[in-house]
Amino acid sequence: MDLKFLELARFRASPTPAPVVFDGPSQVRAYWESLRQAGAIPTRAALDPRGMTGVLDRVFLAERIGRGVAQVRIAGSALTEIGGMDLRGLPLTVLFCAETRDLVGQILEQVTHEPAVAELDLVSDRGNGQVIAQLALMPLADDQDRKLVLGAFGFAPEAQRRCKFKIARRREQRLFGRPEPVAAPAPVPVITSRRVAHLTLVHSKE
Repeated sequence: MDLKFLELARFRASPTPAPVVFDGPSQVRAYWESLRQAGAIPTRAALDPRGMTGVLDRVFLAERIGRGVAQVRIAGSALTEIGGMDLRGLPLTVLFCAETRDLVGQILEQVTHEPAVAELDLVSDRGNGQVIAQLALMPLADDQDRKLVLGAFGFAPEAQRRCKFKIARRREQRLFGRPEPVAAPAPVPVITSRRVAHLTLVHSKE
């Protein structure tokens, strides 16, 4: 076996698989961005399901009900298949491994309070470490002052049903810069005035 044959064998190795395109999160993120007026956070009332046609089965709406806890209010059918249950009324963290839930809670706090958009690359607890799903989390404004989150999953073709997720990578984008501290105004000098006695005209009769 000569060197030339070995070189040909090396170059004919299996090509690197193309990265998976997760159209669910990207489509919903683009729609969410289109609803931002002057850079403000979109409102819950502005959402129109027609803007997410084709990926609605991977979309959910959750409400923050406590520190690091977001309760799922609406969930697509694909999430029911992954979770193996109806997610409505359950915390979003039921889709994640126990050791990952604290981190998910921290990310939810950033999304709702910074506010920020988060994108998570996910692996299965039963997989080989390959990224099989992606999740985008976006804040929503609400006229009842609730902390709402619009979420969208994307799944690779080989994604397993009824699995728990771990976070492989995460990216957060803060939507607004932190306000600069405002210097306290200089104290206004107090001018003390002396009380001037009033003169009273007295009439006298002689």
